[in-house]
Amino acid sequence: MNMRRFPLLALCALASATAAHGRDAAVPAPAAAAKEAATLVLPPPARVPPLSLNLLRTITRTLSSDAFEGRAPTTPGEEKTVAYLIDQMQRAGLKPGNKGSWTQEVPLVELTPVRTSALAIEGGKAPLHLAYKTDFVAGTYRVVPRSEITRSEMVFVGYGINAPEKGWNDYAGVDVKGKTVVVLVNDPDYEMEGLDGPFDGRAMTYYGRWTYKFEEAARQGAAGVLLVHDDFPAAYPWGVPLSSWTGPQLGLDLPDGHMDQSAVIGWVTLDAAKRILASAGKDFDQLAEEAKRPGFRARPLGLRASLAVENSIRKQASRNVIGILPGKTRPDEYVLYSAHWDHLGRCEPVDGDDICNGALDNASGTAGLIALAQAHARTGASARSLVFLAVTAEESGLLGSQYYAENPVFPLASTVGGVNIDGLNLSGPTRDVVIVGGGKSQLEAFLARAVEAQGRSILPEPSPEKGSFYRSDHFNFAKRGVPMIYATSGEDMIDGGVAAGRAASEDYTANRYHKPQDEYDPAWNWSGAVQDLQIYYRIGRELATSDQWPNWHPGAEFRTIRDLSRDSAK
Repeated sequence: MNMRRFPLLALCALASATAAHGRDAAVPAPAAAAKEAATLVLPPPARVPPLSLNLLRTITRTLSSDAFEGRAPTTPGEEKTVAYLIDQMQRAGLKPGNKGSWTQEVPLVELTPVRTSALAIEGGKAPLHLAYKTDFVAGTYRVVPRSEITRSEMVFVGYGINAPEKGWNDYAGVDVKGKTVVVLVNDPDYEMEGLDGPFDGRAMTYYGRWTYKFEEAARQGAAGVLLVHDDFPAAYPWGVPLSSWTGPQLGLDLPDGHMDQSAVIGWVTLDAAKRILASAGKDFDQLAEEAKRPGFRARPLGLRASLAVENSIRKQASRNVIGILPGKTRPDEYVLYSAHWDHLGRCEPVDGDDICNGALDNASGTAGLIALAQAHARTGASARSLVFLAVTAEESGLLGSQYYAENPVFPLASTVGGVNIDGLNLSGPTRDVVIVGGGKSQLEAFLARAVEAQGRSILPEPSPEKGSFYRSDHFNFAKRGVPMIYATSGEDMIDGGVAAGRAASEDYTANRYHKPQDEYDPAWNWSGAVQDLQIYYRIGRELATSDQWPNWHPGAEFRTIRDLSRDSAK
């Protein structure tokens, strides 16, 4: 689970007020989407073979042991992890997935902050000198020893969204080339109670993600980008950007060194943002309110910003691990399972323990990937090929899946769809399943049938404003058109109900998430994990036996690219 997001299991614990609202909401199902889903021809239901509980336990225990040093990419822990996964894929009955090789090399570059200056702002009522870590955090995507902005004009651009299909452009009428933009996080309608609105109401769209804000600002030519942090719309406290932006940062090592990106990017606290705008003679709350309305126009602030970041640079390569169960009659059509094998490596020590073992996150999900591979192999080849992809560097920004999606071993136009696994439920069986980003694709028909067969129900995300759909590896495939399902156990536990499920979420978030305490526990209850894996097996098997090509629903942001992709394949 990426360090710059929170795990699905903890969503309610982090925002209990919105969770209560979310449980009463409905997964959006526009009339056109519902009609299209009804025309999908599902294959006969798949029989689910036994899943090896011993294999799940053994792989999770092994990968999360201290011997693997927290599985950080490009460390000795990676070497052990990759070798172990190759051995397990072979034992499961898979074939090498990359032209005879088990791995795909992923070129990475690590930027480690050496020095970050104060953020100096001039031209207002009085000079401002904002303190690093206290008032702001900053970095750069550019692979250079030093990147800076000097007396860069500042512009408030609201939510920093350019969405022609929605008739919304916060950059209309303003030239920000070489300037520094101040941007609000999330979407303009994030405070709405329902899921109706220009940007899906309470549910975050990709336009609300901080990654999009940086991407769009760079496209507009901005030299600097300062995102305004606010706990609720960001979905996490200031401590998250503080910890995530002040240590070594991994990125893909691209030929252009990311020089098309803004020179300096980062976050400012809400208090610092208010001081900046007050210095410009502006009222932050008033401008933020205006930014929620269509027709908002960016405001030059009459301020100039200066900031420099210095980095040490280290280049190295990591590896994705790929296995395949070739199809019998349509081997050039692919069904994808994905899970990330990496974790944080050595981290801030607790009681002298400095290894973040990542047992739940995501040794358990990687074990689930291998257990599914074994079950499919024992059942035998299906019509379509089944691909099992263990990706690297998820915790560093979904980098392994990004690299695969940009350099696919198997064409994305020929990839039918898939399932992403990011942590298993180790607390016990539940009555419900949560779809992350529900209402988007026809794959949900496959999911619904599998859930119904277990006597469980599907509930929407408890906190859709967090945009969790855009925060795990499946998103890199979805944004390139491949329908992907990301679903997991909800909170309504068979033993203890919602109260027990919420308590388990809160306990994990507070005491183990991204800490050395995320260790293997022999007392874990694996029955909930097996429940979910049975669903994942059915979806994959039915996709592999079907001749259907599930699509995104009309209106989903990935529909157009999928249609173009499939047309090119035909």
